[in-house]
Formats: sequence, structure tokens, C-alpha cells
Amino acid sequence: MASIDETKAFVPLNIAVLTISDTRSLDDDKSGATLQDRLTAAGHRLAGRDIVTDDVEAIRAKVRTWIADSGVDAIITTGGTGFTGRDVTPEAIEPLFEKRMDGFSIAFHMLSHAKIGASTIQSRATAGVAGATFIFCLPGSPGACRDGWDGILSAQLDYRTRPCNFVEIMPRLDEHLKRGNQLS
Repeated sequence: MASIDETKAFVPLNIAVLTISDTRSLDDDKSGATLQDRLTAAGHRLAGRDIVTDDVEAIRAKVRTWIADSGVDAIITTGGTGFTGRDVTPEAIEPLFEKRMDGFSIAFHMLSHAKIGASTIQSRATAGVAGATFIFCLPGSPGACRDGWDGILSAQLDYRTRPCNFVEIMPRLDEHLKRGNQLS
């Protein structure tokens, strides 16, 4: 079972939050606000917060901008992970992944199943790594954002979590790019 090693110092990350919705604005974006509140309460820094429409190119453009920004360590999206015609978040973001994080979806569905039962199958929550940036795609409800943050992300984005966490491997996320240069 995971635990916090209190002998280690907390390492704040720069986390960007992207809401994907045709209908929300920053004023009524409860899911984005939930993520912002939770990550800042945990001690992380909000690196950016935006809303884009359910449009593949708009989503990709914003996520690519944050991937290219060395001041962004992780991106959390909310919305667009369902099955309606406008739900295109996985289609927009998964092609950007250098590595998929299949365990995130499994863990999210396990947490979600405990709360909403079989309805969890209506989510296509996904995650991966691109350009040494972690990307997590959550459903658009505040409850799903709470579950994803409280049940998975808060621990995995905390350097003190044992036996392992994402923060400790961040310096090695782009080693394949460095290795490529050394083999030439």
C-alpha cells in the first residue's frame, strides 16, 4: 500500500488544467475549478488554465503548447471522454503520447466503479507522456475530477509517495532523446 515518506520534502509541480467543453466558461467551470483547487491545496502551482471547444485541432493545439512549455510538468484535462459525437478528447490527445499509461485508465475505472458502478464504462479516461510532460484526461464531471485527483493523481504527483511516484522519474522522461544524440 502506498504511503507518504515524511522525511522527504514535498516537490511542487507546475500543472496546467484544460477543460474541454462547448458550453462552459471559466465562470461556470466546476470541474476545472475542482482540479485547480485540489492541486493548489496540495501545494502544486497552477501553470495555466483554459477552456477549448470539443474540437480535435483546438484541443491538440492547446495541449501541444503546454507540452512545449518547459514550465509545465503535467496537464490534466477534463471533459470530452464519453461516447457522444462531440466527445473527442482521446482522439485529440492520444496520438500525441510517446507512451500510454494504461494503468491510469484501469485505476480510474476501479475507483469510479466503486462509486457509480457499471456506468464507469461510459468513460474513456486516458493518460500518457508526451515531451516529458504527463497528461491525464478525466471525464467532465466534478465528481470524476475529485475521484481522479483524490484517488490517483494526488499521490502519484507527490514526490513523497512510496513505493514510487511520477515525480521521481521526471528527470528521466526524455532520456531516449539524449541517448539518441549519444549514439550518433
